Amino acid sequence: MRVLDAAQMREADRRTIEEIGIPSIVLMEHAGQRVVEAMESAFDDLGRRRVAVLCGRGNNGGDGFVVARLLRGRGIDPTVFVLGEPDAVRGDARTNLDILGRLGVRVFAVPDRAAWARHGPDLARHDLIVDAMFGTGLGRPLGGMLQAVVDDVNAAPAPIVSIDLPSGLSADSHRPPGPAVHAAVTVALGAPKIPLVLPPGDTRAGELVVADIGIPADIIDEAEGPRLELLTPACIRRLVPGRPAGAHKGDFGHVLIVAGSSGKTGAASLAGIGALRSGAGLVTVATPASCVPTVAAGAPEYMTLPLAETAGGLVSGEALEAVLDARCDAIAVGPGLGTGAGASRLVHGLLERARVPLVLDADALNVCADAPARLDRQGGPDVILTPHPGEMARLCGRSAADVQADRLGTARRFATGQRAHVVLKGARTLVAGPDGAVHVNRTGNPGMATGGTGDVLAGVVAAWLGQLGDASAACRTGVYLHGLAGDLAAGSGGEAALTASDLAAALGRALEETIDPQSR
Repeated sequence: MRVLDAAQMREADRRTIEEIGIPSIVLMEHAGQRVVEAMESAFDDLGRRRVAVLCGRGNNGGDGFVVARLLRGRGIDPTVFVLGEPDAVRGDARTNLDILGRLGVRVFAVPDRAAWARHGPDLARHDLIVDAMFGTGLGRPLGGMLQAVVDDVNAAPAPIVSIDLPSGLSADSHRPPGPAVHAAVTVALGAPKIPLVLPPGDTRAGELVVADIGIPADIIDEAEGPRLELLTPACIRRLVPGRPAGAHKGDFGHVLIVAGSSGKTGAASLAGIGALRSGAGLVTVATPASCVPTVAAGAPEYMTLPLAETAGGLVSGEALEAVLDARCDAIAVGPGLGTGAGASRLVHGLLERARVPLVLDADALNVCADAPARLDRQGGPDVILTPHPGEMARLCGRSAADVQADRLGTARRFATGQRAHVVLKGARTLVAGPDGAVHVNRTGNPGMATGGTGDVLAGVVAAWLGQLGDASAACRTGVYLHGLAGDLAAGSGGEAALTASDLAAALGRALEETIDPQSR
């Protein structure tokens, strides 16, 4: 699902109106209808609620006027506040405001602070507030009376339904430029906007509902400019094939996991289990020879490959040839591997010589931090990087705080610069591709911030890489199902007690919830 900024949304509106011929007032009517439907879905007692509708002077306010009229038609008597002089309302919004007047809907003008001081206390008498003050056109922080209105709306006990964007957010940034409404529900019109899917802006959105108001899907998908997309169950379902009745293990890829060291055998085991639980036909875990008995005990279903090691139980550089000789469809390298000279030689050797796509995680990323240009395989098999913010910072030569402040830009720049696929982990994991497209994942929860969940993800992504043969599809499928498994596991035992093993055990249920029943 495409995520748009302000300019892209304006162009989608323009093309719909001018090229398709759908009048703007029809789009406004559809917007109001979808918002009321979302309100009915979210509040089963809507008919008994006292509703206040706060409207700006532009098209977002016009959407609010339509909402007020439709509520009136359902037997609800809304109170409408126009923030500004009503005479300044123009166009389609004016048409809908005039209709309210003829219907006898209560409309109060709030042109200044004094007027808000009179009418603002009335919010306490309402059970539901509709925020139709500002939409995608806002490009500056709110101040003066408007800031006071937002503060009072947020302080009111009633839940808030925002139309398109919580007022105060900018459609062009994930960071609120100033005070912003904290909505319980946001109904995004046509397509979600940037602050609705990325933190910290998304914390203001509440439940996100994306409403079809009549803008053709092709117009939204063809919007020029940076490409940002939201991962949804529907798009993942299209990527995951069913299994034919005559399938055998050779049909679903052989994944090689190169991981582990003395004291960190669990990372290797978790990555192997993540690959198994994600449907890989065959999984081999390559680990230092002294670690093999412990790793083998982790699961009977994967095979093991002993690697040359140092006296300290770390992988040796001599292990490279054994890994290159192993027959497989994808290699995941890094979990628990260590950052010694042997690991460095192994990882750099795989980047130069491996004939299959690679997933680099954890220590495999750390040993590349001094020479990230090595990650560009110059048109060779794909490389997928799965860093957390600290690892991303080391690769970029920046601080973790810098990465977190611009996750979207950091992931996109690194992916395009190194011609790699980047999975930047964290709240709202991002999948950035060499073409500059970025996908946002909304599955997952804070309980996944525990040791081992990243190791599982490395195995999950490698499994899908082996099955699908498409690095971008593997990243998208892997992060979505990994996060969903985390949500399912947290639903069973809570977030605080969640472990990586719990998450791995829930991967099957996540896939069952996602796969198209017709494809089985």
